[in-house]
Amino acid sequence: MFIESSICQVRATVMLYDDNSKRWVPAGSDSTSISRVQIYHNPSANTFRVVGRKMQADQQVVINCPIIKGMKYNQATPNFHQWRDHKQVWGLNFGSKEDATLFANTMTHALDTVSENGTCLTALCQG
Repeated sequence: MFIESSICQVRATVMLYDDNSKRWVPAGSDSTSISRVQIYHNPSANTFRVVGRKMQADQQVVINCPIIKGMKYNQATPNFHQWRDHKQVWGLNFGSKEDATLFANTMTHALDTVSENGTCLTALCQG
């Protein structure tokens, strides 16, 4: 049974890096729009994931990414942060420095936690 709670909530535009065109593109539908991005923590499994939903009526999920041991998180600019999972490079373009700082602090905490405990769901750690 998964009992997750949100430990961080910010507003940001979720982007994906397109290797073919060598540029950032909006995740989900083609239009760039603000999403509510949260970091969820499952204390019983001690796992974390980033989930983002567009703030439009359809609330499309644009990111659902596990935070795994060894993942590199990069604050490219004060308002744009990025990381790579086993499939792609994600980017978040924050609306405010406060949101960026809150997200970065929570992401760092999550990465430290999974690194210390070595928690790794096998299906998520391949690649």
